[in-house]
Amino acid sequence: MAISRAQKETMVADYVEKMSRSQALILTDYRGLTVASISDLRQRLREVDGVFQVVKNTLFTRALEDAGLPIPSDYMAGPLAVAYCLGDAPPAAKVLMGFAKETDLLTVRGAILGSSLLDGDGVKGLADLPPREVLLAQLLGVVQSPMSSLVSTIQAPMRELVQVLHARSEQGQEAAA
Repeated sequence: MAISRAQKETMVADYVEKMSRSQALILTDYRGLTVASISDLRQRLREVDGVFQVVKNTLFTRALEDAGLPIPSDYMAGPLAVAYCLGDAPPAAKVLMGFAKETDLLTVRGAILGSSLLDGDGVKGLADLPPREVLLAQLLGVVQSPMSSLVSTIQAPMRELVQVLHARSEQGQEAAA
């Protein structure tokens, strides 16, 4: 059944709209997956603010052009499904990589992160990142460490003076007794 021009324009507009809300687009080959397994994957991605959609390659390429994103022609051959990461990208990448490992049917081809292209190994690296809260805590620790060292260095002479005065007062009390 042929798709009318209006339907194609609607599909491209839908792709562009999802791209504009996405942190990343993860491109996959879904050959061999059953409808039930795709539904399971969609449910898992929904839990981490992701959307999994089978796309038409030519229309998806046109949507990438319209959105001003790079076109990864290496990843566009054959059946294509896209995971839109509407929230943070690492949790969605982790779900996809886990699902690919479970089923051995889903293949992660690559991703578009901002204006950068990632290959399959790049997506695996993205999936291995710790959660956002952990990254923020690590960043805070890195920023806070020099400040706490500075405060400690500034307080050291005062602390040493207090210890010397305390020891001298104890000596005076022992001599008086």
